[in-house]
Formats: sequence, structure tokens, C-alpha cells
Amino acid sequence: MGIHHKILIIGGGNAGLSVAARLRRAGQSDIGVLEPSDKHYYQPLWTLVGGGRAPQKESVRDQAAVMPKGVAWIRDAAVDIDPDAKMVTTAGGAEIGYDYLVVSPGIQLDWDRIPGMAAAVESPGASSNFRYDLAPKTWDLIRGMRSGTAVFTMPAGPIKCAGAPQKIAYLAADYWRQQGVLGNVRVVMVLPTPGMFGVKVFADELERVVAKYGIEVRKSSEMTSVDPDAQEMVITDHATGASETLHYDMLHTVPPQSAPDWLKATALADPNNPAGYVEVDKHTLQHNRYPTVFSLGDAGSTPNSKTGAAIRKQAPVLVQNLLSVMEGQPAEASYSGYGSCPLTTARNRMLLAEFDYSLQPAPSIPLIDTTRERWDMWLLKRYGLPFMYWRFILPGRA
Repeated sequence: MGIHHKILIIGGGNAGLSVAARLRRAGQSDIGVLEPSDKHYYQPLWTLVGGGRAPQKESVRDQAAVMPKGVAWIRDAAVDIDPDAKMVTTAGGAEIGYDYLVVSPGIQLDWDRIPGMAAAVESPGASSNFRYDLAPKTWDLIRGMRSGTAVFTMPAGPIKCAGAPQKIAYLAADYWRQQGVLGNVRVVMVLPTPGMFGVKVFADELERVVAKYGIEVRKSSEMTSVDPDAQEMVITDHATGASETLHYDMLHTVPPQSAPDWLKATALADPNNPAGYVEVDKHTLQHNRYPTVFSLGDAGSTPNSKTGAAIRKQAPVLVQNLLSVMEGQPAEASYSGYGSCPLTTARNRMLLAEFDYSLQPAPSIPLIDTTRERWDMWLLKRYGLPFMYWRFILPGRA
């Protein structure tokens, strides 16, 4: 007899565990969580680790310590889903049946999609805060730089925490300002978007921030290759098609991202999206073709920003709709597209960009103007949000 769970959750990250905890609190007893890693990471802290503002150890805990009580933890990885047979196949060769499925395996970092990038982050002059082991290296590079060219790049397409490629540039520039060497460092930011941010009020504030630091911003542009031995990169302007080669002394880069390759090959993937995200209704989070399947977090096709803040608003909607479907009722709870991007603009300042599907500001904190960089928002980022994550979000209480 194979393994079977009434509710199977693929992924034990923020999305999977917060959903599992909420389902347990709602009285569901037959829940399996499929997750191979024995460590659980609070990834938003990695930017602060890379900027020298938080210790690496604060971002990791044992997976066993955060797994909800009463949930069956299956320490294996999914490699295929057959939604017609309601069966998940694992890397270890197990077949797990389910009645209802929640797909939240996270996002895949495609290091090899840009020639030279995978080798670059292993070389002495480059790093990336998108890897736990590399975030301290970013700080070493920033701390050791006194002159030269520092480049911060962002790839095209959806990525987790779209503000992260900018945040580290501001943390670095403010450090160099404090050290009195910012005038000796040429700071270049390469953005694939035509503006600093997708919401005008926040874009305007970020324009002021880059002007303050003297950062050169290459908009509608992308690093299309990098030579780590020569410490040179090619930047392509997608608006004009022109390319230029730029030497760097320090590089912080971010890989393109997509759904995991195995997920792209399943029937659950959105056939109209080559990134392979799970095709769900953007409000109900229910699959468009398989009503017993739901998805949230980075692997879902919802067009919101891929952030932990989005998951915090998605999880209660998904759980409510899943419970409704289990009772033979329609999925009527609705996710607004809310997301937030806590943008560190200095070593003690943060801009809390909150917005929804309308791409209009959607502030959640009354009586505070969060459209400007603020010291109290820095405290929220550094101390408040990590505390909320471990104590309230993962246990399904917030």
C-alpha cells in the first residue's frame, strides 16, 4: 500500500508550512508535507547579512523545529505530479496519493541561463545574496572596497523579492558614504525595467535615493554575459538593442528565476507561460483545470510580487477556499494581489512599498507615511518582521 494523505503539501517553506499550520488549526488531521531540506531559512534577512546589518545564523532554523505538530513530514522531494491520477512521485521513488494538493515548492534559481554567472559568484570579485552561503561574502566584498566600479544587476522576469537587487546597492553605497570613500566608487545598477519600481510613488522616492548616492542606473537593461576571469560583463539595453562591456571590481548579481524544471513538465504548469508556474486563478488560488489543486507562493502563476508578504495574505485565502471545496462549496475567498517590498534605502532607513493587483499603494499601517524612507520602518525590517515570521506567520497565526 502506497502513502496517501487527504491533503498533501509540496514544499516546507513559508507557504507550505503556514498553510499546513492553518489547516491543523482548522481541525484537519491528515496532512502530509513533502520537503527534503532539514533546514528552514528566513530568506528576507539575507540582504541584511550581505549588507553587514544582521548575522547569518539568525536566518536559519532546523526544519523539525518549525514543522507544525501533527503533520506528517515526508523528507523527500517531488519530481512529478499526475493530477489525473492524484499522485505525486518523489526523488526517492515513492508514490504519494492525495485527495487535495497544495503546490508550493518555491522558485528555481537559473544560474546557468546567463553565461558566466554560475562561475562568477564562485570567483573572488562577485557574490549574490540569493544564496545563504554567499551572503556573508557580499559583506566581505563591500567592506573591502575603497575604490573602483561596483555593479548590481537584476534579471528580467519574476524573481523572489524583486526589490532585493536594489536594496543591497543602497546598503553598500551608504556604507561607503559612512567610510568617506563613496566618491571613489562608481556604483552602477542594471535594471530590466523602464522605471525604478512599478508603482509611481515608490519609484519617485527611489529616484531620490539613487540621486543621493550618485548611482548610475541602466534601465531596460540586463547583464547578458559575464567573464569572471577578466571581471567584465556585457550589458544589453533592451530598448535600443545596444550592448556595452563594463569592467567591475565588485559584482552583486541575481539569477533569472522560474518554476522548478520538474514542475514545468507537469500538466499543472501554465501552458501560456514558459516559466512553468502552476496555473491558478489569481484571486482564489485554485487551479483553473484541476479543482482539487491549489498553489501559492513563488511557484504560483499569480501576477503579484513574489514576496513573503504576499504569502501571508494568500495563505488564509487558500485555506478558506480549500476547506470550502472539501465541503462541496465553491471557492469564494479572494486574494487582492497584496504584496510588500521592504526596501532598505540606507543602513538605518527603509521604504515599505505595499501594493496590490491595481498597482496602487495599499498601506497596512495607519497614521504612518510609508511612501518615504523611515527609521521606524528599518526597525520593522530588522527586528519586527523576523519575529513575526518565526512566532506568528509560520505557525499560522498571522
